[in-house]
Amino acid sequence: MRFKNPVFISSAYSNNDYPQHNFPEIAFSGRSNVGKSSMINKLLNRNKLARTSSQPGRTQSINFFNIDDRFVLVDLPGYGFAKVPLKVKKEWGRLIDDYLYNRTNLVGIVQIIDARHKPTKDDLMMVNWLKDTGIPTIIAATKVDKLKKSQQSKQKKLIRETLQLAEDMDFCFFSAKTGEGKDQIFNFIVDLIEG
Repeated sequence: MRFKNPVFISSAYSNNDYPQHNFPEIAFSGRSNVGKSSMINKLLNRNKLARTSSQPGRTQSINFFNIDDRFVLVDLPGYGFAKVPLKVKKEWGRLIDDYLYNRTNLVGIVQIIDARHKPTKDDLMMVNWLKDTGIPTIIAATKVDKLKKSQQSKQKKLIRETLQLAEDMDFCFFSAKTGEGKDQIFNFIVDLIEG
């Protein structure tokens, strides 16, 4: 899949800010600093479309990207260890909850975790919520280029067991550096928007 003109649409700080359109939306969810923006940039072959930062918690809004008037990618604020005031974390939580529960354009989620570590309690809570809602989901474990090949099967087993993933739950390793996993995420998106 090639993209000619992916463009940033807008940032939303409340549901009043959501863009109005009829395109399906694929949301990217994960804890702070797990690589959501880097993944979006790699998928779209753009270096700076989605803002990246080494500082956790930089994405404080829901960011929408129009992909060739075919679908919209949505970058959700990260959850977890971001060093931001509790009040801001609660606002993010409300913003994310409202989007996930009420956004009728939402057709799927790319749930991102760090391939190098055991999933956190927040990761498990998010995955359990996604299972309960039945929203189509792929689990993408990022930064796999930092794992030795010999560690990958062990980490995959740990991730699947910790998150209690069913055998048929989509899973892939991903690297924004090498592009590993890119095709699997593309296929997941294409199946949703063309299915």
